[in-house]
Amino acid sequence: MNLHEYQAKELFRLYGVPVPRGNVAASAGEAQRLAEDLGGTSVLKAQVYAGGRGKAGGVRLVKTSAEAAEVAMSLLGSTLITPQTGPGGLPVACLLVEEAVAIEGEFYLSITLDRVASRYCLMASAAGGVDIEETARCAPEKIHRQLIDPCLGLRSFQARHLALALGLRGSVCEAAVELMLNLYRLFLDKDCSQVEINPLVTTADGQLLAMDAKINLDDNALFRHPQEQELLDHSQLDPLEVQAGRFDIAYIKMSGRIGCLVNGAGLAMATLDVLQECGGRPANFLDVGGGASREKVAEAFRIILQDREVKGVFVNIFGGIMRCDIVAQGIIDAAVPVSCRLPIVVRMAGAQVDVGKALLASSGLNVTCVDGLGDGATRIVELLA
Repeated sequence: MNLHEYQAKELFRLYGVPVPRGNVAASAGEAQRLAEDLGGTSVLKAQVYAGGRGKAGGVRLVKTSAEAAEVAMSLLGSTLITPQTGPGGLPVACLLVEEAVAIEGEFYLSITLDRVASRYCLMASAAGGVDIEETARCAPEKIHRQLIDPCLGLRSFQARHLALALGLRGSVCEAAVELMLNLYRLFLDKDCSQVEINPLVTTADGQLLAMDAKINLDDNALFRHPQEQELLDHSQLDPLEVQAGRFDIAYIKMSGRIGCLVNGAGLAMATLDVLQECGGRPANFLDVGGGASREKVAEAFRIILQDREVKGVFVNIFGGIMRCDIVAQGIIDAAVPVSCRLPIVVRMAGAQVDVGKALLASSGLNVTCVDGLGDGATRIVELLA
């Protein structure tokens, strides 16, 4: 689960990570008032679940409160398109209005999970700013890494080692050590999957400030954080993904034409791979889970049918815990009432497979049953050719 920048900075404040003065505005009038409180000169930042806002015009420096109102009017209600949003962009419903800061140096700092080492990793670079991805690609040696022992946690000497690697000295170095320790405490307390500051800056008066803030929370731990769950901005999510979440269905929208309904994450990933190999383009990743009910299968199929880009559906089911006749009945419950005429290719194996195939054959739907994954992928691609 993502947080907006202003929400992440509120958590930063609680954990002693210094951030610029500022607040959130949902109207031009609020933006003007906040800019006036900051002395006129301020920065307006569109709040969307994506990076690359600056290059897309979503971060604007203004010199007066009147100019803040004008910029706010142009940004609020608009759709911001960045390399991370995709061509559809994301709606801008609020702005973070912050003080302008005289910056001397920019750095990158983050904590994430190193899946190879199976440990959290603190990363820092003196090449912070908007092009950190380019730095990681072209000059990875400029990014310093510190693995964190899960039993010992982040130690002061480890944070100091990174601060010194960034070229920080004296009181600024010690401030950076404290900041890193506080950031790690936040990371653990809130069950984060990633915390990122880009850029972390030194100011003309010798302060360290987190000019940007990105926090991702681990979805699997959200049950422990009801307050953070309420921060989710559904306007930033695909409506079908929100609907799937209500029924505990793993669904991710993709750009293809073949809707996929699969049970099991590994099987779902394999299904997408085989479709691609056969020349097809999946419209989604969808895992109903190993023991889905008839109602859950029906809801999953309805979600697929609501995607207007879907021109055919591929169902790939292994009936171990879940019986194939339950899957077939769920498909029928969803497709028959809306008179679905899309081609549906079904590959089922396992418990009650013959009963499931018989139900689909007598349903009146445009269904083709096959025995193998490769045969099914080839067939749905042929039907949509």
